[in-house]
Amino acid sequence: MKKKINWKRGIGIFVFITLFLSIGYAVVKIAITPERVPVPDMGTHVRSDYVLMLIQCCLGLLVIGLPALIERKWSFELPNYMSILYFIFLYCAIYLGEVRNFYYLVPHWDTILHAFSGSMLGALGFTLVRILNDSEKIHVTLSPLFICLFAFCFALAVGALWEIYEFTGDAIFGLNMQKFRLSDGTDLIGHAALGDTMKDIIIDAVGAFAVTLIGYFTLLGKLQYKQRKTTKANIQSSQPEEKL
Repeated sequence: MKKKINWKRGIGIFVFITLFLSIGYAVVKIAITPERVPVPDMGTHVRSDYVLMLIQCCLGLLVIGLPALIERKWSFELPNYMSILYFIFLYCAIYLGEVRNFYYLVPHWDTILHAFSGSMLGALGFTLVRILNDSEKIHVTLSPLFICLFAFCFALAVGALWEIYEFTGDAIFGLNMQKFRLSDGTDLIGHAALGDTMKDIIIDAVGAFAVTLIGYFTLLGKLQYKQRKTTKANIQSSQPEEKL
């Protein structure tokens, strides 16, 4: 009998090894890279860039087991596709974005990731409530509108926490996660300095709204089908049986 490939486990291990090796790379680069360079440009890295890389990779290793922790803590199983999407996001955001420098090499890479994360978080919030809704231990039935509203707010809340994390990292370690500084070292001011943060939150909202809107109509369709099926069964049960 052919053994089934465990894609979730395989992808998770691959991302873990990639981030672990990247930590070693970042540590070496921090030791040999100067704090400032005479003429900065798009291809030049300074020590703070590798400090950011190190922090992101360490954080990635800390949160890579989050799906398994959620499953163990609340005794339910997330769909495999949610865990796989989560691992792919970590790989794209940390390894490709920070280590391979995709944030500067690929146009709108940050925007693409926020659209992806907003959609993924919306789907996660949707999935969590649906699991609770279908649970036999919890006697509660939530309307499709409330489920989708929760999923949308859940995605925005996590997106806001991420922006707080970026702001804190920039303030404590002198990083540039919120892109308030240009690649040549020029600090943005006023409205321009808020551009990256507000764009990220708006993209998160758009991605989450798109997923929850699809989820709303899907749930509504299932609910209407269930109601029609119940009504039909009630009508059939109320009809008198024909005598032989």
